[in-house]
Amino acid sequence: MKQTFDLTVNGQRRQLTTEPDTTLLHVLRNDLGLKGTRFGCGMGLCGACFVLLDGRPAPSCDIPMWSAAGKEVTTVEGLADGDKLHPLQEAFLAEQAAQCGYCISGILVSAAALLAENPHPDEREVAAALDRNLCRCGAQGRIIRAVLRAAEGGV
Repeated sequence: MKQTFDLTVNGQRRQLTTEPDTTLLHVLRNDLGLKGTRFGCGMGLCGACFVLLDGRPAPSCDIPMWSAAGKEVTTVEGLADGDKLHPLQEAFLAEQAAQCGYCISGILVSAAALLAENPHPDEREVAAALDRNLCRCGAQGRIIRAVLRAAEGGV
């Protein structure tokens, strides 16, 4: 039976009517048209679907709407401020950190959570924060450099 859920997505209050067990990922992509968050493994293990849920990285493929209700959701689209990219997005472009790009939206939101908590991480802290995000292209070195560049303000 469908229910109505309230949540905030990228700063906007939203009211959505859906089945309680519908995943947050499905709602973001199919109901709200936010295609930046990707489906990866479907089990919350790869990080491609990560969003910020109340400021913490969370697998949207594994979160039912009943659990997301009343929370603040930030997708990769919500990192930018209008037309102004987030410093992480600018650093990822400058470092050419994305190869195929499939994992990058989840990595960006995980990195944003890290920098919100620790604005000046070292390489080890960045690697640990991104440990749950899988990148099959081997771009981890560029990704870590991009996060460190954003932290230093060197975009």
